[in-house]
Amino acid sequence: MNDKRSLITLTTDFGEADYFVPAMKGVIYGINPAVRIVDVTHLIPPHDVYAAAFTLMCCYKSFPGNTIHVVVVDPGVGSARRPIMVMIDDYNFIGPDNGVFSYIYQLSRVNRVVHFTSVHYFQQPVSNTFHGRDVFASCAAYVSKQVDWKMMGEEISDPVRFNTPAATVTGENHIRGSVIHVDRFGNLITSITAAELTEERVRAGIRVRVGKHETSRLLGTFSEANPNELFAYFGSAGFLEVAVPRQSAASVVEARRGFEVEVVVGSAAPTIRSGS
Repeated sequence: MNDKRSLITLTTDFGEADYFVPAMKGVIYGINPAVRIVDVTHLIPPHDVYAAAFTLMCCYKSFPGNTIHVVVVDPGVGSARRPIMVMIDDYNFIGPDNGVFSYIYQLSRVNRVVHFTSVHYFQQPVSNTFHGRDVFASCAAYVSKQVDWKMMGEEISDPVRFNTPAATVTGENHIRGSVIHVDRFGNLITSITAAELTEERVRAGIRVRVGKHETSRLLGTFSEANPNELFAYFGSAGFLEVAVPRQSAASVVEARRGFEVEVVVGSAAPTIRSGS
């Protein structure tokens, strides 16, 4: 990969008010001035590894091949958790070994996972509290210069993973999933995809239940929904989502990440609308 075409993305929970992000960029440019840096987001909720993992899953493929994705949401900084690089055919991912790459492990063919152990590629001295600058940014810059991973660390086979719950179909009439993310609008993103909720099942009629609320309306756009109506739709990431126009569905149905979501197929029972 030519240095002039190297691309590094940054995803963190650092916010935009402090020096953390520009310090990371300064380290990267100091090692490889030809690299390009793209900010994915620095507004991941503090310490929310699950939100970072979801964000990465939804956007990493939108970038050109050979992009290096750096993710620093690292509540265990300074502990024994390992700094790692996950290598797949088209992308490299650099960050803490705390489960933030769990969706990558689940959805991609991983070629190897490397534990960075060579302090030669770290900034010195290494801060106990800012590995984003001293370890992850530094290592990403050297990777962008095509330093062989074997010089930077050792391959491992036991990276940390958290449970990435998949939807299950129980018989022909029930699909069970869960809320895996709540976006900034309060829309509930579920683990259910079109693989479970097929067109055939939709044609048979459905009810989507979250807690004590449910809807039988699967719409294509927000503009089709009535005011205050709870409705379902397939979002741009391919997951079934639940929303209320111009309101937070999470607040309306009092749901959060981890809540069970059920789809009942072919039932003509009356729908319970939000606010009923």
